[in-house]
Order: sequence, then structure tokens, then C-alpha cells
Amino acid sequence: MSMANPLWGAPRIHGELLMLGIEVAQSTVAKYMAPRTRRPPSQSWKTFLRNHAAGIASIDLFVVPTAFFKLLYGLVILNHDRRLLVGFGVTSHPSAEWIARQVTEAFPWDQAPRYLIRDRDCVYGHAFIRRVRAMGIRDRPTAARSPWQNGHVERLIGSIRRECIDHSVVFGEAYLPRIVRAYAAYYNEVRTHLSLEKNAPVPRTVQRVGQITALPLLGGLYHQYLRI
Repeated sequence: MSMANPLWGAPRIHGELLMLGIEVAQSTVAKYMAPRTRRPPSQSWKTFLRNHAAGIASIDLFVVPTAFFKLLYGLVILNHDRRLLVGFGVTSHPSAEWIARQVTEAFPWDQAPRYLIRDRDCVYGHAFIRRVRAMGIRDRPTAARSPWQNGHVERLIGSIRRECIDHSVVFGEAYLPRIVRAYAAYYNEVRTHLSLEKNAPVPRTVQRVGQITALPLLGGLYHQYLRI
């Protein structure tokens, strides 16, 4: 009880034990309580993410160099509940207005998350902040130099790099959205996730009858296995 309820003192725990029919002295309870930690009494960031996963989305930018040494910026928006990639965009000149438009397209007005986690990049300007507030979304910037606080979307960006972009030659701004769109369909509908009990963000049904066939995806880089 002491470890699960760090704000409880010996009198509170003693009272709970009495309600459970356990007769013990309060001094004994105080003797065997877990040592106090120096962490603040408020919930940790990890606890916040776990408790509110159904209403949290994350957003982040990443840089992609092209074959002609031009820099493109990709934007991904991730829903924490099912690790669903709900929005992405590509531009050579990111701005607050452009990001605000991507958020609007990713979330219809009746499906907006309660919280949106982002880093403190200056590109998230007033136009972006006004838009998310108008949609009823509570803006949650992470602490400075703390990418781990936005770990879900950081891992998604790593997956996009390792599983898609690193195996393609990006020629320009028109080409990158096509391959990211194809990867998004694979990520949402086919790729299994450990955090989802080895299912996909869009749940797949178990197929037990039929002949197994392989459907090539992303130009044969991956395959989807089906029974027909």
C-alpha cells in the first residue's frame, strides 16, 4: 500500500488495514512503510502518457535529404491509443500555417484528441497554437532537450527511416509523399506491434482456413501474408 500510494502516510494505511480486518498498531505500519522518495507528488510523465493514451496524439518533424542534396521536411501525427499514423505531410518550407493545416486534415472536428504532444521547435508558432486551441486540443510541449518525452512518435520516425526511407532514393518533393503514403498503409494495416499484442493499429483478424499467399508491398520490400 505504501509503494502504490506514495502520498499516504501511516495513519491512512493503518485505517485501510483496519477496514480490511487486519489488527495492527499504527507504529508497526510506520516501521514497515517504504522509504520516501524525493520525486514530486504529482504523477510522472510516463504515468500521464499511460493513463491518457486514448486521448493523446503526438506530432513531430524529421529531415530527409534528397538525391540532389535538397532538404525536405516530413511531418507525422501519431495517435497513442492504437499507435495509428493518422497524418503525414512533406514540404521544403515548414511553417506554423502549414502544420496547422496538417493537424486539421488529420483530425476531423469530432475526432480531435484531448492532448497533443510536441517539442519546442519554433516552427510551432501562433497560427498552430490558435488552431489546436480552436479544435479543443490542449497543447503539451515537452521539456527542453527531452525527446524521450515524445518517445512514441520518435520511434515511429525511426521506423520510417529504417524500414522505408533508408531503402529508397528520394529524388524530390513529389516522390517522398508517395513512398511515405505506401509505408503508412503498411504500418497501419499490416505491420504487427509488440505494444498491441502483436496486432496492427487497424486490427487484423486471424485467418485459419485457406491457402497462404504473399502480397508484395512497397515494391516487394515487405509482404503481407493472407489466406485465400
